[in-house]
Amino acid sequence: MINTLDDESVQRILVVMAHPDDVDFGAAGTVAGWTDRGTEVVYLMVTDGDAGGFDDGITRAEMAALRREEQIAAAKCVGVSDVRWLGYPDGRVEATLDLRRDIARVIRQVRPDRVLMPSPERNYERIYPSHPDHRAVGAAALDAVYPDARNPYAFPELLAGEGLDAWTAREVWLTGGPVANHYVDITDRFDRKLNALRAHASQTAHMGDGLPEMLRGWLSANAAAAGLPEGRLAESFQVIDTA
Repeated sequence: MINTLDDESVQRILVVMAHPDDVDFGAAGTVAGWTDRGTEVVYLMVTDGDAGGFDDGITRAEMAALRREEQIAAAKCVGVSDVRWLGYPDGRVEATLDLRRDIARVIRQVRPDRVLMPSPERNYERIYPSHPDHRAVGAAALDAVYPDARNPYAFPELLAGEGLDAWTAREVWLTGGPVANHYVDITDRFDRKLNALRAHASQTAHMGDGLPEMLRGWLSANAAAAGLPEGRLAESFQVIDTA
């Protein structure tokens, strides 16, 4: 286990994810706890999720619009109202300098104490969190935290052209990776996590009553790894000090 920032000292948190629904699968219960404490949370979605879904009768442009609506609704379930988009193509994300700059821009705009993002490492125990878009976004976002956002000479156009001063995010939380050193008990917020995921109907409606059972399986395993009592549910993270 690792010592994390005192939540009382955390005023703003930026969540950077590849697709709509990524944050809800990985961290919606934790986000609900943050917003309940009055912490400002901002979502940044790198893609619109246009390559997702199961309906051949809908165009990819229609799917992108639908998934934006679903993510906004899901965010409201856990107390988040500020959802931003970069519009990169779903399934083709790479950790480019352009993506690093675009994420660094939002870090400087939001000025978060903590940034939550996907792990850039592949998880061989559970392959699904290791979608290439997730790993690319994690790599770019971590580079945007260090060194890009804090270095006034990195992407000088952000300062000279947009007036965005350098900013140091003090902590990074990674989700979906092979290493976990921090767990959050979300038992009392499980229903809000479930509601957030059900808001992504284009992705989860086919799971029906199997969705809560699947979630409880994952979250119970996390709770056991954290040494929590039987019946508790937890989300897992790798926390990195980036101060």
